[in-house]
Amino acid sequence: MPPARSERSPGVKLVVAVLIAVALMVPLLMIYGLLWDRQQQAETAQASIGQGWGGQQTIAGPVIVIPYRATETTTVQENGKDVTRTVNTIRNLYLSPQTNKADVVIKPEKRKKAIYETVVYESQIAGSAEFVLPADIARYGVSREALMLDRAEVRLGISDARGLVDGNSLTVDGTPLALQPGKGLLSTGNSGTFAFVDWSAAAPMKVDYKIGVRGLGDFKLIPRGVDTRWTVKSSWPNPSFGGDFLPAKREVKSSGFTATYAVPNLALGQAQVLTGDLSPPVTTNYGPRDAYMEAPVEVTSNSGGGSEASGGTAKAVAISLIEPVDLYSQVDRSIKYGFLFIGFTFVAFLMFDIIAGARVAPAEYLLTGIALVLFFVLLLAFAEVIGFMPAYMVASAAIIGLLTFYSAAVLKSWKRARFLAAMLIGLYALLYTLLNLEAYALLIGSVLMFFALAGVMYMTRNIDWGGLGKKEEVAAA
Repeated sequence: MPPARSERSPGVKLVVAVLIAVALMVPLLMIYGLLWDRQQQAETAQASIGQGWGGQQTIAGPVIVIPYRATETTTVQENGKDVTRTVNTIRNLYLSPQTNKADVVIKPEKRKKAIYETVVYESQIAGSAEFVLPADIARYGVSREALMLDRAEVRLGISDARGLVDGNSLTVDGTPLALQPGKGLLSTGNSGTFAFVDWSAAAPMKVDYKIGVRGLGDFKLIPRGVDTRWTVKSSWPNPSFGGDFLPAKREVKSSGFTATYAVPNLALGQAQVLTGDLSPPVTTNYGPRDAYMEAPVEVTSNSGGGSEASGGTAKAVAISLIEPVDLYSQVDRSIKYGFLFIGFTFVAFLMFDIIAGARVAPAEYLLTGIALVLFFVLLLAFAEVIGFMPAYMVASAAIIGLLTFYSAAVLKSWKRARFLAAMLIGLYALLYTLLNLEAYALLIGSVLMFFALAGVMYMTRNIDWGGLGKKEEVAAA
């Protein structure tokens, strides 16, 4: 009589299944690397679109820049002695408007490069600003006589001047002025446009401006003045509002959005008159909104008169034309639930093995796990071409079909295979629900895990995990 063939104990089978599941975490981590690489390629494609269209745009102004005469006293050493010298320099005075009102229309457009798609925009800004030279200008450390009002400039800051389109104009008290390139504001990297204006009369001045600019990504506006009011309209139905100030009123519909901003000078915390320009807003990645840090820096005067202290850090509002579904973030969140698919499927196989008597070999656990991991590769590959939801349906249908036929052979039963297929359908449906319920995903997932664990504990309550198992006696012929 041939020797009896021993069967592994339930505890050993559990350990083998757990080890294989842990080993499958390695390819899941490799998929993270693949996802990161595809994100980088998508960002590179977006950047190449921006090179010919215009990058992220930040608009500031208008601001009147007035040169003024100043004296500096410096002490130097000559022949071992301290020598005090007085140097005449020319510095800039930055005057913000009394009121600044503008209507902004953002026209979105989708552009593609290869399989990658991004949203670009063209914004039209039509505004009017009123300037008044303060009677107490000497309070800011600059005498009225030192101002060179005949050499004043009206400046508009535009962070990426490549995006400027035709039809830009600027008028002062109804008189058109020629816009010149460059000499923007420090808050936009000294990029923008300006016009010379003779303000010798120092009378109240009204500036009307129209600016058209193309961009990609965020659209930011920097408020300057005693009272700033903007109305922003767009046909894009999925805006994201951030920055230092949120809209006072907003209306978001499927046909687009309208946002109204009202920013008083007290909220800005900035003087109307500055002897140094505002430095760019600094993003600190604080929560869902952009926050900006204030850190005075030394900057170079555009008039060539040396350096001037920064007037502080600019504050900005930000509007993003976001995609309703970011496929890379969705795939990223899907991969994080990969262990659930492997765990539930292996538990089902283990229950059929130790309770129903269907033997499942380690290699069959491994092949099943590889198929479950392959789902995320298929999801990423198809999502880049046909979108996330169709890709999810295609990838899940392919893996469910594959594992249904394979489990029918492994478990020696179509009834068991149909049970496994139903479980996988439920798991994929659950995952899709969790991806769309971000706020309650953890709650729902943890509750379902609790009930799943309770079910497994109930079904295995009578199993002797440490037993040696039964011997199969094969009678001699």
